[in-house]
Amino acid sequence: MRTKRKIMEALTFSGKLLLGIAVIFPLIYGFCLSFMGMADILSNPPVLISKRMSLANYQFALQRVPMLTYFKNTLIVCFIEVGAQILTASLAAYAFSFFEFKGRKTLFALVTATLMIPYESTLICNYLTVCNLRLTDTYLGLTLPFLASGMSIFLMRQFYMTLPRELKEAATIDGCGDMRFLFSIAFPLSLPATCSLALYRFIDAYNQYFWPLLVTNRDQMRTLQIGTGILKDSEAANYGLVLAAAMIVIIPAILFFIIGQKWLVKGMVAGAVKG
Repeated sequence: MRTKRKIMEALTFSGKLLLGIAVIFPLIYGFCLSFMGMADILSNPPVLISKRMSLANYQFALQRVPMLTYFKNTLIVCFIEVGAQILTASLAAYAFSFFEFKGRKTLFALVTATLMIPYESTLICNYLTVCNLRLTDTYLGLTLPFLASGMSIFLMRQFYMTLPRELKEAATIDGCGDMRFLFSIAFPLSLPATCSLALYRFIDAYNQYFWPLLVTNRDQMRTLQIGTGILKDSEAANYGLVLAAAMIVIIPAILFFIIGQKWLVKGMVAGAVKG
């Protein structure tokens, strides 16, 4: 039985390994091609490693469009959205978890109902609002529709519901106010959920394309996704250059996800036992 179990574990691991390689191979292949010239990219049979690999595609991509400026704008937008989402979600989730007021369940149901509203249905309204406020080509215009969301409130509320009510009662008896309890006790305890929310919102903000395309007109305010699209349209025949630009965009997101993957899993299951 022990030998059979080991064989089954080895077969399961081998299957998972092959599946993982099959999923990640296109990314590895594109990464290798980004260091090659057109002659090697179009060679038949295809090659994974070339003797003439260089950083020329990356150098030209950084010269062709201001990728560093786009990267700075993307990071600023991501940090604004992540910070605002954590703050607004924590405050709203705390109110829904610890405050007793009339219509609390109805109001929370309305908040969660916003998850069913397609993003495209609010796009025109948000765009007209930003234009009327003269916020185009600004960081506030890029982030205004994403400073709060029902998903973030729902995630944080589910975690706060797992905190013992006795903890809040004991803190109140000791003279601890609501804001102090939130930021000194509840918020530190919600670190897994907060990190999960931060990772989720960072990746979502990092991958935004259509909204930054609508509200930015100057190159100085473009984001990485827009820059990659511009480069792809202007250099569509240069596969190595386009792949180099794509790698510049993809690698930071992948690294951020790898670093925060453990917190993402913890945060997703943290509020699953109550609420």
